Amino acid sequence: MYYIILNLSVCDVLFSTTTLPKIITKYWFQSGSISFTACFVQMYFVHYLGIVNSFILFQMALDRYLSICHPLRYPHLLTTPNILILSITAWITAKVCPLMLVIRAYPLPYCASNIISQCYCDHIGITMLACTDRAPYAVPAFIFAMVVLLGPLAFIIFSYCTIIIAVYNIANVQGRLKSLSTCSTQLRIISLYYLPRCFVYLASNVGITFSADVRVVIIMLYSLAPPMINPFIYCLRKQEIRGN
Repeated sequence: MYYIILNLSVCDVLFSTTTLPKIITKYWFQSGSISFTACFVQMYFVHYLGIVNSFILFQMALDRYLSICHPLRYPHLLTTPNILILSITAWITAKVCPLMLVIRAYPLPYCASNIISQCYCDHIGITMLACTDRAPYAVPAFIFAMVVLLGPLAFIIFSYCTIIIAVYNIANVQGRLKSLSTCSTQLRIISLYYLPRCFVYLASNVGITFSADVRVVIIMLYSLAPPMINPFIYCLRKQEIRGN
């Protein structure tokens, strides 16, 4: 779990570094401009780090699933080399999808407005400005997003449902409460990360419209709230760290 949290921390720092400087200059200093190329670079890292974060949450759910449902096999299945392999695989394979999105979106004809109704560059906000039919680009991007989001989310839901069943079969009430408390904090972060993100992607592709301010609030909720909350959940609340 410590290696997983290390990866999560690195991902949170990189994502905040990618997005926060422009957000601060936009809302504090009223300077929201960004160059054409820099916008696509930011788009790549936003989606890349979002996919990595999704894979890390998958690893956290896998860790909890094996530790509670298969405690005897846990030390043999989730060894340090296996975790390192999973982590390296997540960081490498996550590059493919956002790279394809950038390659397809960059040469589009952008001849209309150059104002993105967003606090940072993402695929939906950029391609909406293209002077062409958006469907050939939006549909594959939506499929990619649903695969990288709903794939890990499906396993996470399965794992936690299995965990809940296993926990309620524990005769010891103290052990039951300890197991539930271990998983409850992760469920909060997972819900905060996945639910608003899925809502934004689904709303953008089924024709649901809402104001730019509401969109920005929802995106800030799943983009910046988890990196702010994660240190309190995984570090500052730990008894041994508070004792030191």
